Amino acid sequence: MSENQKPNRRQQILECLAHMLETSPGQRITTAKLAAEVGFSEAALYRHFPSKARMFEGLIEYIEESIFSRINMILADQKETLVRCHHITHVFLMFAEKNPGMCRILAGDALVGENDRLRTRVHQFFEKLETQYKQILRERKLREGKNFNISEAALANTLLSYSEGKISGYVRSGFAKKPSDNFTEQWQFLMAGV
Repeated sequence: MSENQKPNRRQQILECLAHMLETSPGQRITTAKLAAEVGFSEAALYRHFPSKARMFEGLIEYIEESIFSRINMILADQKETLVRCHHITHVFLMFAEKNPGMCRILAGDALVGENDRLRTRVHQFFEKLETQYKQILRERKLREGKNFNISEAALANTLLSYSEGKISGYVRSGFAKKPSDNFTEQWQFLMAGV
């Protein structure tokens, strides 16, 4: 960054919030703690975000953009249904593993006592992901001429539940039990039944 460029304060605040979520598991992040960590006054935080809920929404937007932009790349590059699902699940778990603070948001841990609309946004994110799985699975009959031994809706929900469970386990373990642990074996087991 050149000396003439100002650092992106909004980005700096969001990065600091994500870092605090990672390094302070189980603790509620107050604007006072965040301001101290960033090195701003609380008033300065509110010049960039009208509320703490908006800060969390900024992180949720980052999660959505990161995951769904990668999904779009997978859909463009891969045509086989199960390969698509595998890559999407793996990308999601690796994103979670590399962004532990974000996992606290996805698991709902960081949103306890926060604005209800944040939990709604996370719920909508997971619904959108499940819908994406369903769409991919439904296209299998057209693309490959094959059916599943289970309904597309049930399989999509299974894939989503698997991912959510891995992320929740990561948060519960204090970020010690990585979401990608045993992924290959577990994926083979899941796919053996379909």
